[in-house]
Amino acid sequence: WLQIAYFGAYLLMSVPAGFLLQARGYRFGLVTGLVVTAFGAFLFVPSAQAESFPFFVASMFVLASGLCVLETSADTYVSVLGPAEDATKRLNLAQSFNALGVFFGPLIGGSLFFSPEVTKTMGGPQQSVQVTYLVIGVAVLVFAFFMARAYLPEIREPAHAAANDTGPDVPLIRQRHFVLGVITLGFYIGAQVGVGGFFVNLTIETWHGMTAQGAAYLLSVATLAYLVGRFATTALLLRFAPRTILTLYGVINVVLCLLAATGIEKVSALALVGVFFFMGTMFPTIFTLGIRDLGRSTKRASSIMVMAIGVGVILPYPMGLIGDAYGMPPAFLLPAAGFALVALYGWVGAKGD
Repeated sequence: WLQIAYFGAYLLMSVPAGFLLQARGYRFGLVTGLVVTAFGAFLFVPSAQAESFPFFVASMFVLASGLCVLETSADTYVSVLGPAEDATKRLNLAQSFNALGVFFGPLIGGSLFFSPEVTKTMGGPQQSVQVTYLVIGVAVLVFAFFMARAYLPEIREPAHAAANDTGPDVPLIRQRHFVLGVITLGFYIGAQVGVGGFFVNLTIETWHGMTAQGAAYLLSVATLAYLVGRFATTALLLRFAPRTILTLYGVINVVLCLLAATGIEKVSALALVGVFFFMGTMFPTIFTLGIRDLGRSTKRASSIMVMAIGVGVILPYPMGLIGDAYGMPPAFLLPAAGFALVALYGWVGAKGD
C-alpha cells in the first residue's frame, strides 16, 4: 500500500503540477513542492503516535505529491536553463547528486530505524520514526525558505518557445519522440523498481550461503555503482551523443538481465550490480530527449513524463508472480524487455519528427 500511495501520487499529481508551472512559474513550483514534501513528512509524526497504517499511507501520498511537484519543476527547469543541446548533460549532472541520496539515504535510515542503541536513545521505535521525519520536515522547510529568497531566473514560455520552435505548434500526441519517450520512461521505471525490489531475493536464491544481511550489503554496493555510473556518464556526455549512450547502455543492461535470468551461482547477482551502474543515467536522458524542442508545451510535456513514473508500481507485481511460480531468476526477463525498449528508443525512437 505504501508503494501504491507513492507511485499513485505521481500518476495523479503530475498533470496538476504541470498546470501549476504554467500558471505560476518554476520558482513557485519548486517552493510548493518543498513545502508539500515537508508537510507530508510532518504528517508521519501523528501517524506514528496514532499507530494507524491508513494514516501512514495518506502521509506517504502527501509526501510523494510534494516530491512529484518538485521533480516536475526541477527536472524541467534544469532542462530549459541553457542551450537545448546541453540539456541531457545538465540534468545528468544534477541527478548525479540525487544518486548521493540513493546511496546514503538507506545507510542513514537504517542507522536510525534499525540500530538498537539509537532507537533506545530516542525512546523507542515510535519516537525514532517521529524524530526522523520531524528532522526531515524541518530541513526541507529551511531549504524551501532559502529557495524562495534565492535568485532564480524565470524562463517564460514565449521566450523559451522563440528559442526552440521551428514552426507552428504541433499537438503533443503527434510529437513522436515525446509519445515514445513517455512509454519508454514508464517501462524503464518499472524495470528499475523491479531490479531494486527483487535484488535481495535473487541474490539469496542464486548465491549459496548468502544471508539477507549479506544481500543487503551487496545491494548497497549496487547503489554505489548507480552513483558512480551517473557521474561517469555525465563525463562521457561531453564526448558522446546522449542517444548513443542510451542505446549502448540499454543493450548492455539487456545482456546483464539475461545473465541474471540464467540463475548462475554468484554471477547472476553480480550482473545486477552492473545493471545499477548502467541504468543510473537512463531517467534524465530519456526525460530530456522526450521534451526537447517542444517550446510552449515543455512544462505540460514534462508533467506527463513525470507521470510515467507512476507506472513503476506495475512491473514488480508480475515479477513477483513469476518468482513464486518458477524462481526469481526468470522474473528478470521482464526488466530485460524494459531495457530493450530503452535501447530501441535511443536508437530510433528519440529521433526528431
